[in-house]
Amino acid sequence: MPKLDADCGFRRLAAAVFMLAPALVWGEGAMGQAFQTAAPQAILVDYDSGAVLFEKDADSLVSPASTAKIMTAELVFRELQAGRLKLDDEFTISENAWRRGGASAGGSSMFAALNSRVRIEDLIRGLVIQSGNDAAIALAEGHSGAEEAFADAMTKRARELGLMKSTFRNSWGKSDPNQLVTAREMARLAAHVIRTYPTYYQYFGEKEFTWSKIRQLNRNPLLTMDIGADGLKTGNIDESGFGLVGSAVQGGQRLILAVYGLKTGKDRAEEARKLLQWGFRAFEGRLVFNAGETIGAARVFGGATGSVDLVSPRDVRILAPRGSTERLTAKIVYEGPLIPPVEKGRAVARLKVWRGQSLALDLPLHAAADVEAGSLPRRALDAGLELTGGWVRRLFSKS
Repeated sequence: MPKLDADCGFRRLAAAVFMLAPALVWGEGAMGQAFQTAAPQAILVDYDSGAVLFEKDADSLVSPASTAKIMTAELVFRELQAGRLKLDDEFTISENAWRRGGASAGGSSMFAALNSRVRIEDLIRGLVIQSGNDAAIALAEGHSGAEEAFADAMTKRARELGLMKSTFRNSWGKSDPNQLVTAREMARLAAHVIRTYPTYYQYFGEKEFTWSKIRQLNRNPLLTMDIGADGLKTGNIDESGFGLVGSAVQGGQRLILAVYGLKTGKDRAEEARKLLQWGFRAFEGRLVFNAGETIGAARVFGGATGSVDLVSPRDVRILAPRGSTERLTAKIVYEGPLIPPVEKGRAVARLKVWRGQSLALDLPLHAAADVEAGSLPRRALDAGLELTGGWVRRLFSKS
């Protein structure tokens, strides 16, 4: 495994190909822990690299409160992006949504009228700006027919996105002993929403929304702090205290945070602000590969060529502590050799870079070209080599 300086030497990765089982997408260890926070659960992640800059008890299960509405929004955004729903489509405010999520229930509400028909775009704004429980229930019922079915869809979608610990029981964050998430997985969900739905993510950053002649400000305190914050959600119930999943951009760098368990809304705002400011101040991004530049190669079994170059569709940057000269360890990780046909642009491997025991970078690598099946003699030769290699590996594994 090559040892790579933080500032140079990455070009030597072209010869460093390791055939390993697929690895985790997000690291479990933080790059730096100099920061201290009063939040019982917290995580700060660099959006581009997935590097964890800070974490504190980030894998403990907590009640999400209204941050569960991020998953509600994800399911709706997915339907909109697929064309199965349109922003001008209307859902009905049922008696269930009105009674359980309306103002009379004592929770946050967009004040939608009983039996009214409300455009999906307005329900989204009611959901993410006003944190309306009535909006969340109406979207759940309109999407799946019933709250229970929508909650099942939320958990199913969580698993599809790699959120293996988080479980959802309702669309609006109502207290439920089985509705539990982790700070790490909610930060991961936030990154997915930002990356996958840029057109709809903007709703999270709108600072106010008026419905039924009632003007409400966005409940996310970071949006008013002039620190580059542009969205996501707060939450607060007795079981989890005050929580926040948020994101901010400064100088082209995006950070994502999740904090839970704070005692007051003021504490939540202050701890989130300090964590973001520390992250922007303490780390800097460094370009190591340009988009489309060959990073390495992967073996192809029985292909017209024996390997395929690997590239990233976007610039590869690594986040490092400012002024750091630490050495890095890098691997190209894939399950292989690959079997043709291999399509150009298909994600077939991952580039993983460690700083000590901490994962500093983990991103997909794509095939730079198509590789078709090779001739019969070529496939026979590769089969013999693979058989011999397997025999050698088994021999050494017993020694």
